[in-house]
Amino acid sequence: MTNEPQAPKKKFKMPSAYTILFFIIIIVAILSWIIPAGQYDTNKAGDIIAHTYHAVKSNPQGIWDVFAAPIYGMIGNDKTEGAISVSLFILAIGGFLGVVNQTKALDDGVATVVSKYKGKEKQLIPLLMILFALGGTTFGMSEETIAFYPLLIPVMIAVGFDSLVAIAIILIGSQIGCLASTVNPFATGVASQTLNISPGDGIISRVVLLVITTALGIFYVYHYASKVEKDPKNSLLYEQREEDLKRFNLSSRDENYQMTGRQKATLWIFGLTFFIMILGLIPWDTINKKWTFFVTITKKIQDIPVLGHLLGSNLVPFGSWYFTEITTLFLLGAVIVMFASRMSESAFIDSFMSGMSDFIGVAIIVAVARGIQIVMNDSNMTATVLHWGENGLSHLGSAVFIILVYIFYIPMSFLIPSTSGLAAATMGIIGPLGKFAGVAPSLVVTAYQSASGWVNLITPTSGVIMGALAIAHVNITVWWKFIFKLMVYLLITTIIFLAVMALI
Repeated sequence: MTNEPQAPKKKFKMPSAYTILFFIIIIVAILSWIIPAGQYDTNKAGDIIAHTYHAVKSNPQGIWDVFAAPIYGMIGNDKTEGAISVSLFILAIGGFLGVVNQTKALDDGVATVVSKYKGKEKQLIPLLMILFALGGTTFGMSEETIAFYPLLIPVMIAVGFDSLVAIAIILIGSQIGCLASTVNPFATGVASQTLNISPGDGIISRVVLLVITTALGIFYVYHYASKVEKDPKNSLLYEQREEDLKRFNLSSRDENYQMTGRQKATLWIFGLTFFIMILGLIPWDTINKKWTFFVTITKKIQDIPVLGHLLGSNLVPFGSWYFTEITTLFLLGAVIVMFASRMSESAFIDSFMSGMSDFIGVAIIVAVARGIQIVMNDSNMTATVLHWGENGLSHLGSAVFIILVYIFYIPMSFLIPSTSGLAAATMGIIGPLGKFAGVAPSLVVTAYQSASGWVNLITPTSGVIMGALAIAHVNITVWWKFIFKLMVYLLITTIIFLAVMALI
């Protein structure tokens, strides 16, 4: 009797975010045949009025509606705003980053900092973590960090630390920035646009959260590095230290990095572009009604003969910017980088299109996720779900609600690892529910992105985490052991922060 070789068992592979979101659209369409239809009355601003729910005629969704949902998710229809504005912004910022990366300004900038701190590498920990946190909080720095691991790992090993310190500086720094996103287009931007609020709403409180969590991360990594420096046996990677010294050929590293004048100019333009975006998004007059100077300045500029028309007849004052304005800003910023770096027209187009192509998946996923809201709104079931939530939240305080939202988004972030897809898929329901609990939509956005950023520090479905660990030859269980206490600290800190903000 012969034994035939058995075919190897196929390992389960988590489906992509596109597939998960499309299955959710199908499930929602099925539910549209079951859940009663209803509507709320709205005020002049379009906000729903509590306790005005009433039943309406049902409009169950069919097969054609399911496949049309992502299309309308992009362009919108009479009941739901499309994702075209935020998708165009994502593509524009992708093109901008592609042009900046073509100059190698970011890579060589970090390399120059590392080179200048030779012999004082411990001081690099707070400095670099702040820089990476700024990248995370402004443009969702994540995949871009992969280039820095091969640079920083040998440095940290050579001076007596280990590769975990290098991974932590980059990964914890950037993801804490994403956790406390201020204007991150893929988290704050998408979520805010879904709720029809400015990404600048709530920015002051998110800056406070950014400072607190970044300080916590720096202290944690610095403390571990000090322990390893004092006694190498305290390293979680002590057993592979000799192997790491051989693996990373330290003597072959070029430590004499020098930035060109054009690269320095590019970095200044890069930073200034994000600074202008923040100025444009902060709602100055809502912070203080007397802060109308940007409105006054813009009007005076437009009244100047010739110059006013030369600069543009549709100038929008800082504080009133939305996706059209910030998309225009990044397109302009990319062109300025081209001239400052003396990039050829063909190189500019190639790098801009390449940068856009890196983000086209994100732009499309936002539209697919918005398709869920299209199906719910077209079937008139959204108001019914909100009505159920209104009844359930009637006895909950604002602090309890925002904590539950944060906890809800932790497993959801595992299920839908795309931050932009998760925001577009869920904010249309969770945001309005917050109004019934007396919670501002901007705080709901903060809770969502805090949970998403927290999960992105440990999830094995993250290509950034697995890529970084592969470069460093570190098992993910070792990473989990290293970061466990910090995860607990961040969890508790964020919950307290959200509860306090809800009560203020």
